[in-house]
Amino acid sequence: MLTAFARAFKTPDLRKKLLFTLGIIVLYRLGAHIPVPGVSYENVQTCVDQASQGNNSLFGLVNMFSGGALLQITIFALGIMPYITASIILQLLTVVIPRLEALKKEGQSGTAKITQYTRYLTVALAILQGTGLVATARSGALFSGCSVADQVVPNQSIFTTVVMVITMTAGTAAVMWLGELITDRGIGNGMSILMFISIAASFPGALWAIKQSGKLADGWIEFITVILIGFVMVGLVVFVEQAQRRVPVQYAKRMIGRRSYGGTSTYIPLKVNQAGVIPVIFASSLLYIPALIVQFSNSTAGWATWIQDHFVKGDHPYYIATYFLLIVFFAFFYVAISFNPEEVADNMKKYGGFIPGIRAGRPTAEYLSYVLNRITWPGSLYLGLIALVPTMALAGFGGANQNFPFGGTSILIIVGVGLETVKQIESQLQQRNYEGFLR
Repeated sequence: MLTAFARAFKTPDLRKKLLFTLGIIVLYRLGAHIPVPGVSYENVQTCVDQASQGNNSLFGLVNMFSGGALLQITIFALGIMPYITASIILQLLTVVIPRLEALKKEGQSGTAKITQYTRYLTVALAILQGTGLVATARSGALFSGCSVADQVVPNQSIFTTVVMVITMTAGTAAVMWLGELITDRGIGNGMSILMFISIAASFPGALWAIKQSGKLADGWIEFITVILIGFVMVGLVVFVEQAQRRVPVQYAKRMIGRRSYGGTSTYIPLKVNQAGVIPVIFASSLLYIPALIVQFSNSTAGWATWIQDHFVKGDHPYYIATYFLLIVFFAFFYVAISFNPEEVADNMKKYGGFIPGIRAGRPTAEYLSYVLNRITWPGSLYLGLIALVPTMALAGFGGANQNFPFGGTSILIIVGVGLETVKQIESQLQQRNYEGFLR
């Protein structure tokens, strides 16, 4: 594999793409450490240090996707989260709105139009999320329990607030532009690469925090145990992510003039984890809503106390059961809207394809739906178990809490992006008659 990397850098155009991608990554990480105007850097660092010692999990998901820039309140504080949210919303609306569905079927021109809508929605969501982040920082709720939480934004004038929101919105637009540059001129999918870097950047600090908070052999036992758990999880995720059910498809031979067409055999690859990481993001975002309501209400009523005890810390059985059930539900929901068996069956029938032993048309759609439901069950259960690893770490390692690095969302994204990027590099090497990563 190291030889393949060396050959990749020896190829001029591939080396140029790799160096360009690395340069964009450096710019992205640099912007993640430049504070927004109007923020007290010293007070932010004080609160971040106190939050890392406690259990500040309210903004954990967004902070992870921004590479720790959210709690630092930098120009890239929102990271790629607005773009991810906008992409998911447009994907869901494509099923609901006929106009978007028609655009999706138009090919490259329709896809370009949907991408343009995604950019507009990303900027709108960035303005909304930036305003919410500034309001949270001004009220002191961003760092609950910090002694100087209300002094993170010393100047709370309207002008300062507008400048902060505009800066973070511009930062989100810049992140979106950097991701598209990587896609056009670099290696891999740009937004996925930036997401990969954001998550991987938090690993060293989280691992060292586990070592420092450990009690066995100065924390080395906990440190090594967590790394071993990480290797096991990566192996499990790679195994399941690559697993697929291949439904055989046969195309009938047709004679057009003196030439014969068709007569080939292929298959429909149905992945075990057809939904990817989307159900985990949906479930996490939905479970943040009760915690946010309690955070901003500052209420001492019975319902607020009950939510605080059962849904904020993340280790209560109610939270675990709700989180797991939501992941299973969203896995089936997302698969149902992203894969349409009737449309696939109609396309197969149109081009003379059929599944051996199954009639074309409606029986084919029912068979595909049956197979998809059967493989979605193990996929959804796998997603739920992987996502609960940080909660199990909370019980097993007192200092790990929500900073446990090998959480379900992070491992799924890192392994998925890593596999796709390596496949793209390997395909470009094979185009030049070089050996791939695996001989």
